[in-house]
Amino acid sequence: MFEEFVLAASTTDLSAEPRAREAADAVEFRMDLAEEPLDQLAAYDGALPLVVTNRADWEGGEADDLGRYDALAEALAHEAVVAVDVELAALRGNAPTGERSHATALRSSAREEGVEVIASVHDFESTPEVGTLVDLLADAASEGDVGKLATTANGREDALAMLRATNEATAAGRRVATMCMGEPGRHTRAVAPVYGSRIGYAPVDAADATAPGQYPLATLRELVDGLREEP
Repeated sequence: MFEEFVLAASTTDLSAEPRAREAADAVEFRMDLAEEPLDQLAAYDGALPLVVTNRADWEGGEADDLGRYDALAEALAHEAVVAVDVELAALRGNAPTGERSHATALRSSAREEGVEVIASVHDFESTPEVGTLVDLLADAASEGDVGKLATTANGREDALAMLRATNEATAAGRRVATMCMGEPGRHTRAVAPVYGSRIGYAPVDAADATAPGQYPLATLRELVDGLREEP
């Protein structure tokens, strides 16, 4: 699924999928923010494949108990689901509530179903130095099929650090998805794919953004495609 760049339309409502088809390659379904997410999945008959995310509250989401793993495990059985997002801290046993056994069991179930695992890291305060970013991406890519790293840029130097780390990780043969949240790093969502980032995220409508600094879906599609065009 992620051999090339994939633009995922983030949503809490799968009925928005038809409006995403023109610009998106997939839909990221934020189960932690959705109403009746399993019912929505059961009724889904859209054309775009799904990435399911049930983000823990300790990493910026709204899922606040281990039941989120049961919901994700049930989601894996849906034929439209091609990838599941699992926090790196949970896979490594570093989450505030532990969770390693739940996270690794979910990863095993995903692989049995042929569903790819995105091991994700989010920093809502800052962007570490390049070396730390490279190490985080290596750890995430080793735990999942794709290592996702989203940090907060407080200045342009943070955006540069993320792009350098993306380039290094890609050169080392790792599949990664990278971006900086916040206005100083907003452009990385469009530029990081040039350096090898495999996944981008954008809401169908700007008012429905699920992370700081996201471009509207159609805008990000145009920017990414324009930057990646062969001269």
